[in-house]
Amino acid sequence: MWQSSPPGSIYDHIKVASFSIGPDGLIEQWSSRAAGLFGMTSTEAVGRDPVEAFIPAELRSGGHRRVGEILDGKEWTGLVPFRIPGEGGAHGLAEVYVMPSLTARGERAALCIVVDVRALRRIETDLAASQAIFGQSPFGFVLFGTDLAVVRANQRFATVFGGAAEDHRGRTVEDYLPRPEADRLTATLKRVLETGESVTDLQLVGPAPRTAERRHWSMNLYRVHSGAGRPVGVAGLATDVTRRHIAAREAASARRNLALLNEASARIGNSLDLETTARELLDVAVPGFCDLASVDLYQGLLTGEEAAPGSWASAHRDSAGGSAELRRVAHASAVADALPTAVAGSGAPGPDDLPPALGSVHRFPFGSPCATALRSGRAEDVPGDEMGFVQSTLAVPMVAHDTVVGLVQFSRTKGSEPFGERDRGLATELAARAAVCIDNARLYRREHERALILQRSLLPPGDPEAAGLDIACRYLPGNAATEVGGDWFDVIELPGHRTALVVGDVMGRGLRAAVAMGELRTAVRTLALLDLEPAEVLYALDEVARGLGSPGGGERSEGLGGSGGAQWPSRAAQKSREADLSEVYLATCVYAVYDPVTRRCTIANAGHMPPAVVEPGRPARLIDVPPGMPLGVGGEPFEEVEVELAENALLTLYTDGLVESRDQALDEGLEALRSVLTGPQMELEDACDFVLSTLDTEHGEDDIALLMARIQGLPAEAVGDWTLPREPRSVGRARELARSQLLAWDLDDLVDTTELLVSELVTNALRYGEGEIRLRLLRDRTLVCEVWDAGLVQPRRRRARDTDEGGRGLQLVGLLSAAWGTRRTPRGKTVWFELALPDGEPAAELSVEQLLSMY
Repeated sequence: MWQSSPPGSIYDHIKVASFSIGPDGLIEQWSSRAAGLFGMTSTEAVGRDPVEAFIPAELRSGGHRRVGEILDGKEWTGLVPFRIPGEGGAHGLAEVYVMPSLTARGERAALCIVVDVRALRRIETDLAASQAIFGQSPFGFVLFGTDLAVVRANQRFATVFGGAAEDHRGRTVEDYLPRPEADRLTATLKRVLETGESVTDLQLVGPAPRTAERRHWSMNLYRVHSGAGRPVGVAGLATDVTRRHIAAREAASARRNLALLNEASARIGNSLDLETTARELLDVAVPGFCDLASVDLYQGLLTGEEAAPGSWASAHRDSAGGSAELRRVAHASAVADALPTAVAGSGAPGPDDLPPALGSVHRFPFGSPCATALRSGRAEDVPGDEMGFVQSTLAVPMVAHDTVVGLVQFSRTKGSEPFGERDRGLATELAARAAVCIDNARLYRREHERALILQRSLLPPGDPEAAGLDIACRYLPGNAATEVGGDWFDVIELPGHRTALVVGDVMGRGLRAAVAMGELRTAVRTLALLDLEPAEVLYALDEVARGLGSPGGGERSEGLGGSGGAQWPSRAAQKSREADLSEVYLATCVYAVYDPVTRRCTIANAGHMPPAVVEPGRPARLIDVPPGMPLGVGGEPFEEVEVELAENALLTLYTDGLVESRDQALDEGLEALRSVLTGPQMELEDACDFVLSTLDTEHGEDDIALLMARIQGLPAEAVGDWTLPREPRSVGRARELARSQLLAWDLDDLVDTTELLVSELVTNALRYGEGEIRLRLLRDRTLVCEVWDAGLVQPRRRRARDTDEGGRGLQLVGLLSAAWGTRRTPRGKTVWFELALPDGEPAAELSVEQLLSMY
């Protein structure tokens, strides 16, 4: 066999065979390829009927008809089955193209071209796979010829560089990359083509098509060969790695920022001097973070005025509405030709185009970015200077514990990179760290007259939440002249999705009232954890208040010291001391417990204003609760009332500052409150503001605490309530009821735990309780299970001995539940536990230590 074309052509793979049929319908000529395909030599084939020789018996009648038609002059193409030689008589399939021909004597004959269909299918499969890999690749795929011109590119490559895939044929690397990068890629292509060594992750940089944006690409190159092993070009796989480079650059920036923050932690705040701390901040920031920087602190902070920093801004604001007075305490520059500054210590700002002098007192105009930053507590961008020296400035308020103590400005000059979002965060962090140190120094100047700040810290933060209630509250302190600081309110979550609403008022002024309020509020929260009835809470709170009011925590009789003993104060002096303290520790309080299942509210009052309620379509009314005596008086029991509240009713608790003043009698104030509450229904927050703005409270004479709650109630479908007979099979029945209810609520993840804990509580009720057993499940923000019985003995958790077969039920309840407890009821007791609703995360399993703790 000889050939002039390069090896590996399509015919080398297809191997076309041929033979001819004479006028008599017998094989006349037989090629060597035919002999290989059909397994017959020319000696065996020539002169034979092709139909009889190759076609299966059941198809021969049709084959003879076809041969006759062909000898009549018809062309024919089709698939013909044949026996495969050497494969146990298996049948193959050949694609045959038959062309009629004429002999030298003018007789009709035929020429047959034969291809094995299996070889064609393999070639089609290989081509389809090659096309799929090339055409469907999510990466840019390009094939360079031996002349380093593009032979073929896929659609992804064309999408990135524009046009259709065919448009890139014949282009070179100079058409895609700038000259230096193109030369580097060309040299690499030549090396791969010559040596056959592939190249991975070749980094290239160039502008994206139709834009000046710089992009980064990673290319993998390898040499491509023909079927005979001859190199035909270089294939390239290109990936856009611009985001990876950006991420790497950001990571490097983050590392630099962390290093700067570490340096700040070590160098800032080494003294309690305000100016020194400001200079330490600039020593860290310049030149590591910026080229220029300055620090301004509130003048009131530096002079030690007895005012909170928030009031300095208003107390020192000028008539034009500018910022409060600030003093420039530090300035630093890393640039030799920096902007000129006024003479240090001149005490006055320079011209409009100059920054304030070091040590001068100044104000920022109201609309300036610096004044905006001081008001909002957020960093602001400052435009560059008119001379073009500074291109980027950040004005960052120095915030410590939500208090703005000053302003720091960071500037970068022309030629430096402008500040980005990450720089803004770093600048805020640097300013915050310095502000904390400055605020620590300021704290050393505070005195005990900060009773009002103490009081604010004892009030509930944010908007309280409760099951079955929408709550809004307001607190307005009295002015500084009266130093009133004894009002408080609280919202306490109780077991069973119940909520305690508390409003109280300590009689007294100043620091003593604020301290007494804090102690009473803490006592209320502690007593609420015991889940006592409202009247019992007030009784215990009265005992606490009387204990706080006793000098030294108790009394001693005169003369107990005996001869030569310690000299006790006279009875007159002791009474004077008690009278002085009694004013502080006398307090009024109303305590209400709301149950969202029944929408019933149980209220007890200790000398406080009666709660008000507005039901839909009805005028506001005051709830008739026995007033009781103020806390700290003692000797009188407290009574409680239970009221059922309608859906969407509005319950209002308040202090006397809302309805009583020097110019208004209490009855008039209560009537005005009822009138305001009867007004149009509105959103709860708006209702609070409407009440405060409408009533003539003469605010400034007394504190005002206002707590408003909209009654919602738990829907019936969120409650499961069953009564079980006192018999052993009730344990299994309780498990079935709990499982069915939780599956109905789609709380499948809690079924196993709830079943186990319900079983333990019902078993305990059967074993130690009395009477019928009641099981109740409540679903709101959490799942609550309650088991009631008529027994009065409260269960207690104990550690079982190793040999005990029981006694670990409450330990399981404590380990598996979010919370659990017990409370007395009018007819027995209730044991409850609470489970958090599933959040999609798998439940945490008990640790080995927790399991072993039960033994």
